[in-house]
Amino acid sequence: MSDGSQTLERGLAVLQELAQHPAGLTTSEAAAALGLHRSITHRLLVSLQRTGFAVRDDAGRYAVGPAARALADSARPRLRDVAEPVLHRLAVELDATVSLVEVADGAAVTTLVAEPPTDGPRWSYRLGNRDPLDRGAGGLAALASHPPRPGEPDRVAGVRAAGVVTTRAELNPGAIGVACPLPGWDLPAAVMVVTAHEDTATRAEARLRRAAREVGSALGSTPGSALGSELAPG
Repeated sequence: MSDGSQTLERGLAVLQELAQHPAGLTTSEAAAALGLHRSITHRLLVSLQRTGFAVRDDAGRYAVGPAARALADSARPRLRDVAEPVLHRLAVELDATVSLVEVADGAAVTTLVAEPPTDGPRWSYRLGNRDPLDRGAGGLAALASHPPRPGEPDRVAGVRAAGVVTTRAELNPGAIGVACPLPGWDLPAAVMVVTAHEDTATRAEARLRRAAREVGSALGSTPGSALGSELAPG
């Protein structure tokens, strides 16, 4: 008698396959990718959905669910904990506000803010600030941190290719936003600098790239992976 459970192994294989497709998979697509019978794949997907390890949208596509994300979160450093010291150093270096932006509920949400210690007028973002995803550096860069998804704004592809985006007065008159995608996290995310000074915006591009690499390295993530590194051993 062989050790282990074939059903469990197949279920984990389905979950791993879902993690490679942020836009989701239909039952037929998952079955074809794994070489399983459609009825077997359907039962596995239903079980994963019932336990919260998968979610199903109105179009019948399955994606990684909150239970899998919570499990992954418990096994690796938390994004905000890792990003906080990096963002604070960058705020001091640039003498500008630096923030972490994550996509949640269809908006670009500010989840961490680092202010420089100096006095003086400057642009600031409050925690919980919500911006649209199709305008402003933070939302565009956050979407660009994940592989292409159906219906994403046309501008995101250019940001994904460039690795950085600068916007001017798209959300607030006089504000310049510079943001860099932060790949490898379960939610689309970006690091962003907002300033009123062109020279600061110019200096911010290379420093934001470095900050994004530093955060990604600390998280043990690889560009383009949403959950694969979180489910891998080690």
